[in-house]
Amino acid sequence: MLRIGVLGAARIAPAALVNPGRLVPGVEVAAVAARDRSRAEAFAAKHGIPRVHGSYDELIADRTLDAIYNPLPNALHAPWTIRALEAGKHVLCEKPFTSNEAEAREVAAAAEKSGTVVMEAFHYRYHPLAERMRKIVAELGELRLVEAWMCFPLPRFSDIRYSLELGGGSMMDAGSYAVHVARLLGGGEPAVVEARALERSPGVDRAMSAALRFPSGASGRVHSSMWSGMLLKIGVRVRGTRGEMRVSNFVAPQFFHRLAYTVDGVSRREKVPGEATYTCQLRAFESAVRTGVGNLTPPADSVANMSVIDAIYRAAGLSPRG
Repeated sequence: MLRIGVLGAARIAPAALVNPGRLVPGVEVAAVAARDRSRAEAFAAKHGIPRVHGSYDELIADRTLDAIYNPLPNALHAPWTIRALEAGKHVLCEKPFTSNEAEAREVAAAAEKSGTVVMEAFHYRYHPLAERMRKIVAELGELRLVEAWMCFPLPRFSDIRYSLELGGGSMMDAGSYAVHVARLLGGGEPAVVEARALERSPGVDRAMSAALRFPSGASGRVHSSMWSGMLLKIGVRVRGTRGEMRVSNFVAPQFFHRLAYTVDGVSRREKVPGEATYTCQLRAFESAVRTGVGNLTPPADSVANMSVIDAIYRAAGLSPRG
């Protein structure tokens, strides 16, 4: 069994790990730790997790565990992922990978030194829809435009995603998806041309838009929002010399999605079947640990993603997180 311990009783952990863990053979969610032990005990009792640790260090030191799931606030991703790697544990780390590019490089170096698997939890990337999008884009000819939106309402302004100290901001949370899918479909690492932020508090963006330029000359735009006039839009649009593709809800396509494209004047619509994205992701993580194959979001990809996010913050007149 691949035995995984959870750092923190985070709200995302049941959907992202615990429930998929019941569906993926060879995986056991075996332990959880929280700063408040009673909270960890309640979480373990609710989700049938056999062991509780009273601290993150104690969890990482547990020799019966093979891997760590890190859903902590953004600012804690790098330090606790590095500690887990130094203890010889594989790590599935929630997005965004770290607070900034420099931290991402530190994690990548620690992963290379330890020889363990580190996967950033861009779960959408593991659903068959992501690969289908890539194949369709290859049929669109020379790319002209790649545009991605990740906008949803989060009016709970006490949420950690609005905390500068904890690495918050719409570009860090929602925008990390938009940047990632734009990079996936854009063919090469983009330069940031300009960016504009709407701030919730000094330094913390509630919305962000950025213009990109890909090595091919194609233009790009990414939009993120946790609170703005664009309340809910999750999608991608890619235009090339031979046609165009539009996708809605690429992030959680198992619930619903729309995929429409036109190539050489012929229009089509498709539905791409597949398991829940988190289940696909956990299968890939288990495979990467067991066989070395399956990690589509390794540290090198994470470094590149954080580099673009840092550049967007600078272009908007804000400081990168951390």
